[in-house]
Order: sequence, then structure tokens, then C-alpha cells
Amino acid sequence: MWLGLAAAAAVIILDQITKYWVLSFLGVSAYIPFGDYFNLVRAWNTGVSFSMLNDYGNMGAWLLSGLAVVIVIMLFFWLRKENSRVIQAALGMIMGGAVGNVIDRIRFGAVFDFLDVHIGDHHWPAFNAADSFICIGAAIIIAEAVVAKIRKEKEK
Repeated sequence: MWLGLAAAAAVIILDQITKYWVLSFLGVSAYIPFGDYFNLVRAWNTGVSFSMLNDYGNMGAWLLSGLAVVIVIMLFFWLRKENSRVIQAALGMIMGGAVGNVIDRIRFGAVFDFLDVHIGDHHWPAFNAADSFICIGAAIIIAEAVVAKIRKEKEK
């Protein structure tokens, strides 16, 4: 369990430091290009992933924060029972990312997204370190489930 909690704490710290640094670095700019495929941008997301539910204002931010807290509590109970260190770390990544974004919603009323990946004029929705860790943690859990299923089928 402690590995997952340490991972969560590390993700929260890294997320908040990167957001602070990028906000400071951007200054008055809302956009700084870095090559052909990446920009730093200032994007405020009041919704969830890919700006869904962006039209609900402060009420949406509080509802989404409440939902995120409930999910983090559920993941914590899973973490307490989980024996796999890989899954513990992955759960910590997801929990830390969710808490990092909740901190933004409480502080700013929106999540600060700043990573803009694109090919030509086609942009992936802006995201941040917390979002990245949530995706990485989820991918690890899915990969571990697939590997476990393959192992189980080979044992038969």
C-alpha cells in the first residue's frame, strides 16, 4: 500500500510543480511553440477529459471534484487490498493525478492544461502531467490484466 501512496504523493507534487512552472514560464503568452509537434499553451478546462462538460461552470467544477474524490476513495480501498506492487504504483498514479486536478479545481475553478501535441493543424486536446499519469496508470492496469489473462489461459 505504501508504494501506491508514495506514487500518489510524487504525482501530486510533480503535477503541481509543472503547472506552477509552466504558468510562470508562459507569463502573458498563451502559446509558445516548441518545434513542429509540440506547444506549451494556457488552457483552462472546467470539464473533464477532452473538455467534455465544460459548460457547467463552477457547479460543474465542484461536482467533478466530488466525483474525483469518491473515485480516489474507491481506488484507495482497492490499493489497501492489492498485493501487486505494479498495480499499487499504477493506482497511486491514477489517485495522484485525480487529486492534482482536484487541487486545480479548488484553487482556480478549472484544471490547468498546458501540453499541446499536434500534427499540422490537428491538435490533441491539451493535457497536463496529472492527465498523463492517470492514462499511464490506467494503461498499466489494463496491460497487467491482459498479461494475467494470457498467463491463466496458458496454464489451462
